[in-house]
Amino acid sequence: MVRLHRDGSRRDTSRRHLAPSLGVHDIAIDLGTANTVVYVGGKGIVASEPSVVAADSFTGEVHAVGFEAERMIGRTPATISATRPLRHGVIADFGVTEQMLRYFIGRAFDRRWAHPRLIVCAPSGVTEVEKRAVEEAALAAGARRVHLIEEPIAAAIGAGIAIGEPVGRMVLDIGGGTSEVAVISMGGIVVSRSVRVGGYEMDEAISHYLRDAHQLAIGSQTAEAIKLQIGSAVPLAQELTMGVRGRHLLTGLPTEIQLNGAEVRQAIRAPMEEILRAIAETLEDTPPELAGDIAREGILLAGGGTLLRGLPELVTDRTGMAVTLAESPLTCVAIGSGQALEHFDQIPSGGARHATITSRRRSS
Repeated sequence: MVRLHRDGSRRDTSRRHLAPSLGVHDIAIDLGTANTVVYVGGKGIVASEPSVVAADSFTGEVHAVGFEAERMIGRTPATISATRPLRHGVIADFGVTEQMLRYFIGRAFDRRWAHPRLIVCAPSGVTEVEKRAVEEAALAAGARRVHLIEEPIAAAIGAGIAIGEPVGRMVLDIGGGTSEVAVISMGGIVVSRSVRVGGYEMDEAISHYLRDAHQLAIGSQTAEAIKLQIGSAVPLAQELTMGVRGRHLLTGLPTEIQLNGAEVRQAIRAPMEEILRAIAETLEDTPPELAGDIAREGILLAGGGTLLRGLPELVTDRTGMAVTLAESPLTCVAIGSGQALEHFDQIPSGGARHATITSRRRSS
């Protein structure tokens, strides 16, 4: 995993014997459970699409990726499956993830430039096996070299925080499948918590609430729409309402109900409390000097989940700390990992986790 050094040390010029770099650009990918964002060195963000793949259930042939595939969720015949190949920030389906990465690499470059160097974002709490799975999928998809970077580090870089200073900074990154809380100092993570709770757990909680309270079955996309339209972390001055259509569990007929924001808040209370506990536990384990820095600097919020109405106010109320929302919560992780591309040859290779296109071809 990435640890950036203040002095730019650990240059490994021996790695430069690989394929010629002419016409080959480095790229960074924020491979999220919900969305994948692609950053090309020298260009910036070139793609941002849902992490969804629609493939033939029998042959494995890919029919669509990204936005087009997302439209198919819950609407495909039995022969086609539209799925998210990542769960809780890690690979759940290796083959489908490889196909998705191949698609996004192809979106970034002309097919002739098939082997870029690649930085991939990963949750700080993933295991070595899960890290290896990400690297192998990226290599199989066409990357010639791969490094991983922790999402909190990338989020801080993307938000413009000078992480190389000996100052404690806290980052809360809420994604689709995981929530990361980390204290960063001198370019590395000092204390962190990674909980496998994120935007999708909130969506599932809303679906379960509607089944229990209103006997209404809804799909995942409807649950997400409810969260975005009327969801909030704290009571609002004027509660929002919306009509929700689904299938009534008793009659089996299409039914519409009126749902209000207070009910949504009640539905997502459990996942929200788990995230807040992770913040509290991280603060409890933070060294006193760094805790003082955080009290002064506040907490940085990043990730799509932090766009929930009233979340900054809730975090401030529970911690007593100032909260800052990243300028671009949805893309700051990709931007930060893209900026880390400038230091690709200074990133520790991680021993056995360093791989080249040659080793990949031998294993295939």
